[in-house]
Amino acid sequence: MMRLEGKAALITGAGAGIGKTTALRFAEEGAKVVVTDINLDSAKQTAGEITQAGGEAAAFRHDVSNEDEWKEIANAAVQQFGRIDILFNNAGIYFIKPLADIELAEWNRMMAINVTGVFLGMKHVMPLMAKQKGGSVINASSIAGLTGASGHIAYGASKGAVRTMTKDAAIEYAAAGVRVNSIHPAYINTAMGAYASEVSQMSEAELGKKVAPMGRFGTVEEVANLVVFLASDESSYSTGSEFVIDGGATAI
Repeated sequence: MMRLEGKAALITGAGAGIGKTTALRFAEEGAKVVVTDINLDSAKQTAGEITQAGGEAAAFRHDVSNEDEWKEIANAAVQQFGRIDILFNNAGIYFIKPLADIELAEWNRMMAINVTGVFLGMKHVMPLMAKQKGGSVINASSIAGLTGASGHIAYGASKGAVRTMTKDAAIEYAAAGVRVNSIHPAYINTAMGAYASEVSQMSEAELGKKVAPMGRFGTVEEVANLVVFLASDESSYSTGSEFVIDGGATAI
């Protein structure tokens, strides 16, 4: 039996990277998937790959910092597939910059996407899950939400907020049967990982060896496997928890 059979999922930032790979994995496991991304063409590409493989998917352009768009997409998802069983708040942005050089506009944009986007997703999807007496929310945080790093004050603040909001929401919705957990990757082989490599002036292989005892970046497939577990009933007793996937980086 497929692990997500009969479930409907909504994934933000699913046009590329972790979001896209997770959307494809969800479909392989039997889920119907609402794919959203700020880039509609990318969202359509992901949805198209799912449908071409025999799955069910719908694509929407989505600015996660816009509350009206969250209302519209949550309603559209229910109209399309009848329910929302899984929400993966994956969309996010990243920059590395010294504290004194961060412009207020940059800070505000980081918070709007990485924090407000997650808040709005939970606000408009979790009550729907509560009405159906069950659901799983997975919020994308980072090891930057657990530990400090030079140049990461804005990103770390945003991901630390996601970590704590996850716990707050988990407590609030536990009695309704809705679970909420956060994932905390280190560098993964995505565009963000490539950017970090460029900023650090190190190859991805060199940076992976520096930050992780396992000596490499993680793969999008490894993260998607973790998200599938959290989306499935296999993780039925896990809520308000942090799931670290970092090759041992935070063990140092």
